[in-house]
Amino acid sequence: MIKCRTKLGWIVSPWLSLVVVACVAGCGDGRPQRVPVSGTVLIDGAPLSYGFVTFVPATGRSASGQLDKEGRFTLGSYAPGDGVTPGTQRVSVLARESLNDKQAKWHAPKKYKDHDTSGIVIEITEPTDDLQIDLSWGGEKPSIETNS
Repeated sequence: MIKCRTKLGWIVSPWLSLVVVACVAGCGDGRPQRVPVSGTVLIDGAPLSYGFVTFVPATGRSASGQLDKEGRFTLGSYAPGDGVTPGTQRVSVLARESLNDKQAKWHAPKKYKDHDTSGIVIEITEPTDDLQIDLSWGGEKPSIETNS
C-alpha cells in the first residue's frame, strides 16, 4: 500500500495503491504477444502418446509442449503454457524414446522430427484449445533404432 503524509500523520490510500498495482501489471513482461495454444496430435487417427511438439515462427522464439498419454499438448515459449506468437508456424513432432544407451524407439516417422521436413505449417491467429495435428505412418511402422 502507498502511505501519504498529511497534517494528521500517515494515512493509507488503498485507491492509490490499487492504481499503482494496475499500472505495473498492465505494463506486460516486455516479451512478444503470445496466445494460448493447446491441442492433440494424432497418428493414423490414434493419439500419439509420446513426444514433443515444437512450433517455429519465421522470426522470434519457438514454442513447445510435451505430449501426454492422450496426445494432448500445451505450448509455451518462455514458460510452460504461456503460448505461441501469432503467425505462420512450421511444426515438428519429435517422438523418439530412449530405451537404453544403445536403443531408441520411434513413435512417429523421423520426417516429423524437423520443422523443415515435417511438411506441417499452421497459421495461429487466436487462442485455441482444440488444435489437431494429424500425422501418418504412410506404410511405415514404429521402429527400434540401434546406435553403435
